[in-house]
Amino acid sequence: MPWNKPAGLRFNLWGKEAHLPSLETILDNLGRAQRGLLRAADAVPADQWNARPAEGRWSASELVAHLITVERSILAAADKVLERPPKHVPLLKRFHVPMMLVESRLIRRKSPVAQDPGITGTKEDLLARLRDVRERTLAFITETRSKDLSLYRWKHGFLGMLSLYEWFQMIASHEVRHTKQMKEIAANLPKVVASSQK
Repeated sequence: MPWNKPAGLRFNLWGKEAHLPSLETILDNLGRAQRGLLRAADAVPADQWNARPAEGRWSASELVAHLITVERSILAAADKVLERPPKHVPLLKRFHVPMMLVESRLIRRKSPVAQDPGITGTKEDLLARLRDVRERTLAFITETRSKDLSLYRWKHGFLGMLSLYEWFQMIASHEVRHTKQMKEIAANLPKVVASSQK
Protein backbone atom coordinates (compact mmCIF):
# COMPACT_ATOMS: atom_id res chain seq x y z
CA MET A 1 0.00 0.00 0.00
CA PRO A 2 1.57 3.33 -1.03
CA TRP A 3 2.22 5.80 1.74
CA ASN A 4 0.33 9.07 1.34
CA LYS A 5 1.93 12.05 3.03
CA PRO A 6 -0.19 14.15 5.35
CA ALA A 7 -1.68 17.32 3.94
CA GLY A 8 0.66 20.26 4.15
CA LEU A 9 3.89 18.27 3.94
CA ARG A 10 6.26 17.90 1.05
CA PHE A 11 9.89 16.97 0.72
CA ASN A 12 12.65 19.32 -0.33
CA LEU A 13 15.57 18.35 -2.55
CA TRP A 14 17.46 16.89 0.43
CA GLY A 15 14.63 14.51 1.33
CA LYS A 16 13.66 16.39 4.48
CA GLU A 17 10.08 17.26 5.28
CA ALA A 18 9.09 20.85 4.59
CA HIS A 19 5.70 22.42 5.14
CA LEU A 20 3.61 23.76 2.31
CA PRO A 21 2.05 27.14 2.88
CA SER A 22 -1.30 26.80 4.62
CA LEU A 23 -4.45 27.30 2.60
CA GLU A 24 -4.92 30.62 4.42
CA THR A 25 -1.41 31.68 3.34
CA ILE A 26 -2.19 30.70 -0.25
CA LEU A 27 -5.42 32.71 -0.11
CA ASP A 28 -3.50 35.70 1.30
CA ASN A 29 -0.90 35.32 -1.46
CA LEU A 30 -3.62 35.24 -4.13
CA GLY A 31 -5.19 38.41 -2.72
CA ARG A 32 -1.88 40.23 -2.34
CA ALA A 33 -0.75 39.24 -5.85
CA GLN A 34 -3.93 40.51 -7.46
CA ARG A 35 -3.90 43.78 -5.52
CA GLY A 36 -0.29 44.34 -6.61
CA LEU A 37 -1.13 43.68 -10.25
CA LEU A 38 -4.13 46.02 -10.17
CA ARG A 39 -1.99 48.79 -8.63
CA ALA A 40 0.62 48.28 -11.36
CA ALA A 41 -2.12 48.35 -14.02
CA ASP A 42 -3.31 51.71 -12.67
CA ALA A 43 -0.07 53.23 -14.02
CA VAL A 44 -0.97 52.26 -17.61
CA PRO A 45 -3.30 54.86 -19.16
CA ALA A 46 -6.46 53.43 -20.71
CA ASP A 47 -5.57 54.97 -24.09
CA GLN A 48 -2.23 53.08 -24.06
CA TRP A 49 -3.68 49.79 -22.81
CA ASN A 50 -3.07 48.05 -26.16
CA ALA A 51 0.28 49.74 -26.92
CA ARG A 52 3.36 47.56 -26.85
CA PRO A 53 6.36 49.11 -25.10
CA ALA A 54 8.72 47.58 -27.68
CA GLU A 55 8.73 45.19 -30.62
CA GLY A 56 8.14 41.63 -29.43
CA ARG A 57 6.85 42.73 -26.00
CA TRP A 58 3.33 42.35 -24.70
CA SER A 59 0.95 45.21 -24.18
CA ALA A 60 -0.81 45.55 -20.81
CA SER A 61 -3.91 44.14 -22.53
CA GLU A 62 -2.05 41.05 -23.75
CA LEU A 63 -0.48 40.52 -20.33
CA VAL A 64 -3.86 40.56 -18.55
CA ALA A 65 -5.37 38.31 -21.24
CA HIS A 66 -2.50 35.86 -20.59
CA LEU A 67 -3.19 35.86 -16.84
CA ILE A 68 -6.89 35.22 -17.46
CA THR A 69 -6.12 32.36 -19.87
CA VAL A 70 -3.63 30.69 -17.53
CA GLU A 71 -5.90 30.87 -14.47
CA ARG A 72 -8.88 29.56 -16.45
CA SER A 73 -6.72 26.68 -17.76
CA ILE A 74 -5.62 25.74 -14.25
CA LEU A 75 -9.23 25.77 -13.00
CA ALA A 76 -10.35 23.57 -15.90
CA ALA A 77 -7.50 21.12 -15.24
CA ALA A 78 -8.30 21.09 -11.51
CA ASP A 79 -11.95 20.25 -12.24
CA LYS A 80 -10.84 17.40 -14.49
CA VAL A 81 -8.29 16.02 -12.00
CA LEU A 82 -10.87 16.00 -9.18
CA GLU A 83 -13.27 13.88 -11.25
CA ARG A 84 -11.05 10.85 -10.63
CA PRO A 85 -9.49 9.41 -7.48
CA PRO A 86 -5.98 10.78 -6.82
CA LYS A 87 -3.12 8.79 -8.29
CA HIS A 88 -0.09 7.91 -6.22
CA VAL A 89 2.96 9.86 -7.38
CA PRO A 90 6.32 8.47 -6.23
CA LEU A 91 8.32 10.76 -3.95
CA LEU A 92 11.09 11.38 -6.49
CA LYS A 93 8.56 12.60 -9.04
CA ARG A 94 7.13 15.16 -6.60
CA PHE A 95 10.18 17.41 -6.70
CA HIS A 96 9.68 20.69 -8.50
CA VAL A 97 11.34 24.01 -9.14
CA PRO A 98 10.77 26.47 -6.25
CA MET A 99 8.00 29.05 -6.70
CA MET A 100 10.46 31.88 -6.10
CA LEU A 101 11.79 31.19 -9.61
CA VAL A 102 8.31 31.76 -10.96
CA GLU A 103 8.17 35.16 -9.26
CA SER A 104 11.60 36.25 -10.44
CA ARG A 105 11.95 37.29 -14.03
CA LEU A 106 15.50 35.98 -14.27
CA ILE A 107 14.47 33.04 -16.44
CA ARG A 108 12.30 34.22 -19.32
CA ARG A 109 10.12 31.66 -20.96
CA LYS A 110 7.72 31.59 -23.85
CA SER A 111 4.27 30.84 -22.49
CA PRO A 112 3.18 27.25 -23.14
CA VAL A 113 -0.44 28.48 -22.95
CA ALA A 114 -1.54 30.02 -26.24
CA GLN A 115 -3.05 33.49 -26.09
CA ASP A 116 -6.80 33.41 -26.49
CA PRO A 117 -7.52 35.95 -29.26
CA GLY A 118 -11.10 36.17 -27.95
CA ILE A 119 -9.89 37.86 -24.76
CA THR A 120 -9.76 41.48 -25.78
CA GLY A 121 -11.37 44.62 -24.55
CA THR A 122 -10.88 47.87 -22.77
CA LYS A 123 -8.74 48.20 -19.68
CA GLU A 124 -11.83 48.27 -17.48
CA ASP A 125 -13.33 45.19 -19.16
CA LEU A 126 -10.17 43.06 -18.99
CA LEU A 127 -9.47 43.92 -15.36
CA ALA A 128 -13.08 43.02 -14.51
CA ARG A 129 -12.60 39.64 -16.23
CA LEU A 130 -9.36 39.11 -14.31
CA ARG A 131 -11.22 39.74 -11.04
CA ASP A 132 -14.00 37.40 -12.19
CA VAL A 133 -11.66 34.47 -12.85
CA ARG A 134 -10.08 35.03 -9.42
CA GLU A 135 -13.52 34.90 -7.83
CA ARG A 136 -14.05 31.55 -9.53
CA THR A 137 -10.69 30.32 -8.20
CA LEU A 138 -11.63 31.38 -4.67
CA ALA A 139 -15.05 29.73 -5.03
CA PHE A 140 -13.35 26.51 -6.18
CA ILE A 141 -11.06 26.59 -3.14
CA THR A 142 -14.04 27.15 -0.83
CA GLU A 143 -16.05 24.33 -2.43
CA THR A 144 -13.16 21.84 -2.09
CA ARG A 145 -12.02 22.71 1.45
CA SER A 146 -13.12 19.31 2.74
CA LYS A 147 -10.77 17.46 0.34
CA ASP A 148 -7.03 16.98 0.75
CA LEU A 149 -5.94 18.63 -2.49
CA SER A 150 -2.28 17.76 -1.87
CA LEU A 151 -3.11 14.27 -3.17
CA TYR A 152 -4.18 15.57 -6.60
CA ARG A 153 -1.25 16.36 -8.89
CA TRP A 154 -0.35 17.06 -12.47
CA LYS A 155 2.80 18.18 -14.16
CA HIS A 156 3.74 21.73 -15.05
CA GLY A 157 5.89 21.90 -18.18
CA PHE A 158 8.71 23.82 -16.50
CA LEU A 159 8.23 23.53 -12.74
CA GLY A 160 7.56 19.80 -12.49
CA MET A 161 4.88 17.89 -10.59
CA LEU A 162 2.63 20.16 -8.52
CA SER A 163 -0.16 19.36 -6.09
CA LEU A 164 -3.37 21.31 -6.46
CA TYR A 165 -2.35 23.51 -3.50
CA GLU A 166 0.93 24.23 -5.29
CA TRP A 167 -1.00 25.09 -8.47
CA PHE A 168 -2.97 27.69 -6.47
CA GLN A 169 0.30 29.11 -5.14
CA MET A 170 1.64 29.09 -8.70
CA ILE A 171 -1.30 31.30 -9.78
CA ALA A 172 -0.24 33.86 -7.15
CA SER A 173 3.47 33.59 -7.99
CA HIS A 174 2.71 33.86 -11.71
CA GLU A 175 0.72 37.03 -11.07
CA VAL A 176 3.62 38.49 -9.03
CA ARG A 177 5.94 37.73 -11.95
CA HIS A 178 3.69 39.55 -14.40
CA THR A 179 3.17 42.46 -12.00
CA LYS A 180 6.87 43.18 -12.51
CA GLN A 181 6.27 43.06 -16.25
CA MET A 182 3.26 45.39 -15.94
CA LYS A 183 5.49 47.90 -14.11
CA GLU A 184 8.03 47.64 -16.96
CA ILE A 185 5.27 48.27 -19.50
CA ALA A 186 4.06 51.33 -17.57
CA ALA A 187 7.61 52.69 -17.26
CA ASN A 188 8.42 52.22 -20.95
CA LEU A 189 5.18 53.40 -22.57
CA PRO A 190 5.77 57.15 -22.21
CA LYS A 191 9.13 56.79 -24.01
CA VAL A 192 7.45 54.91 -26.86
CA VAL A 193 4.71 57.53 -27.17
CA ALA A 194 7.18 60.44 -26.97
CA SER A 195 9.50 58.96 -29.62
CA SER A 196 6.61 58.19 -31.99
CA GLN A 197 5.58 61.86 -31.96
CA LYS A 198 8.95 63.06 -33.33
